[in-house]
Amino acid sequence: MINKLTADGLRSRYLRFFEERGHVVVPSASLIPDRDPSVLFTTAGMHPLVPYFFGQPHPAGTRIVDCQKCVRTNDIEEVGDPTHLTFFEMLGNWSFGDYFKKESITWSFEFLTRPDCLGIDPKDIWVTVFAGNDATPRDDESKEIWENLGIFPEHIIFLDEEHNWWAVGAEGPCGPDTEIFIDLGGRPCDDEGPEDCLPGLCKNSRFFEIWNNVFMTFERRDGELFPLPKKNVDTGMGLERTLAVLNGAPTVYETTSFSPIVAELIKRSSYDRDQIAADPELTRALRIIADHLRTSVFILGDQNEVSPSNQGQGYVLRRLIRRSVRFAQHLGVKPTDWVSAAQSVIDVYGDAYPELVQHTERIFTELTAEQERFERTLDRGTVRLNRELRALAESGQAMLSGEAAFHMYDTYGFPIEFTEELAAEQGFSVDVPGYERYFAEHRERSRSAAAASGLADDSEESVRYHTATHLTHAALRKVLGEHVLQKGSNITRERMRFDFSHPRAMTKDEVSQVEDLVNQWIAEEIPVHRELMPQEQARKEGAIGLFDEKYQGTVSTYRIGDRSFEFCGGPHVGNTKEIGRFHITKEQSCGAGLRRIRAVID
Repeated sequence: MINKLTADGLRSRYLRFFEERGHVVVPSASLIPDRDPSVLFTTAGMHPLVPYFFGQPHPAGTRIVDCQKCVRTNDIEEVGDPTHLTFFEMLGNWSFGDYFKKESITWSFEFLTRPDCLGIDPKDIWVTVFAGNDATPRDDESKEIWENLGIFPEHIIFLDEEHNWWAVGAEGPCGPDTEIFIDLGGRPCDDEGPEDCLPGLCKNSRFFEIWNNVFMTFERRDGELFPLPKKNVDTGMGLERTLAVLNGAPTVYETTSFSPIVAELIKRSSYDRDQIAADPELTRALRIIADHLRTSVFILGDQNEVSPSNQGQGYVLRRLIRRSVRFAQHLGVKPTDWVSAAQSVIDVYGDAYPELVQHTERIFTELTAEQERFERTLDRGTVRLNRELRALAESGQAMLSGEAAFHMYDTYGFPIEFTEELAAEQGFSVDVPGYERYFAEHRERSRSAAAASGLADDSEESVRYHTATHLTHAALRKVLGEHVLQKGSNITRERMRFDFSHPRAMTKDEVSQVEDLVNQWIAEEIPVHRELMPQEQARKEGAIGLFDEKYQGTVSTYRIGDRSFEFCGGPHVGNTKEIGRFHITKEQSCGAGLRRIRAVID
């Protein structure tokens, strides 16, 4: 469409533009949500920032800008079309009670139209604004700002809350938004009237939504809206799709985010590029294995470790890898070659996300192990499933039983979605409710694991457990050694789970020592203090935590006397005496080189 941009170029231009306007560039948060039990992965740029909409001060100040790693798998069946992805990058600039509509809209317009930024012709820009409802008036302020910037009045469209109201979920921070579109067609759609050929309404892809500026001013609670303490701004621009539109690429797979990865996979395929392009099924398979490879590398290379498993984030990762192995077969790509192509992902993204380079060995170890596990059972499992489907066909039935589907999972490690895909390819459906009845216990554990890593809420009970995890971490390092590092936690009102690095099972004596130390420190009534300080200072003073080398700004730390000093966003009790009696209920393995402690307080 305009200048040819790379992913690195778009990312750096965006961050630099807002840094010049007083924003602090902060690194991407982990893909594993810290305190949001509603999702397994960070699915949007705002997820790690929700506490700051409610007034909690951000360590970097009131203006920040970032490029957030995100994973969404709810549309995994759509992956393979021109736009759907399971991993994507979200560019965003944020104001926590600082600037508001005028600055947000003006800067968006400048970034889109300035020649040294994106250089888009203003006449190609359309916007939608909130039309108002019974609770919130029409957003005439945003309309006036857009008009003053030179957007044609007929290019400013009022739409209802279905289109121009953004919310975290059914409850939580929310507010009206203004969405920015690029007109790709320049003329009304052939099969729609002019009244429907509008941004947000057009069904023929004439308009591309390039940016969304949310004016986060309310909290929805128990069905009612309540004003947030301050007026906030939350924006989002999807990097990959924006890059495709700006460069005139027909799909995201023709952009620099993917082209080296795709090229590496084609080299390992039994087909050349032209043969794949001529066959829709081969094209879809290539896109799927490229997308899933990229997502798997980012999950495995994340700051917080996740391994393939049958629960939570590990289940999603396992499904991505195993799905890739199957689609790789369509292209004649050996599973081992698919794994080795992971280096192309690290090469493309290593500068922007150095954790991928740091965790290269882990990425390849986990990919190889899971690929080998699945290969050992794939052929036998497929033979068994085909036998079941032939029997169904002979008996005139069209649905695989829940019991048979569970057997495919329990014996061959086939996720239910995988079995559904294989069955659907031969015209059969699967009794999913029946499968779930067989899998009830596993499903319940998976639901619990969905709250992985962090507090499930900010209740008094959960906050007590949160401080107890810091003491547990310190006690483990004192008893077992300083090689021990936290690898995840899950906290509810009833109990805590703490994952940590350690090569062997703890002895009963070691478990008792840790438990006694935690209770001793609780009894000492040690004050708990939050401190904001430069990251480098925190590192020098011995704070434990995950630090991004690129970010040298202010960080939030919590100090518990001289017992514990960690990077953490909180919340915590004010004194250890508030925790209560600590008791370890179980110590077990949760992966290679990883242990897990479960504990309760009373």
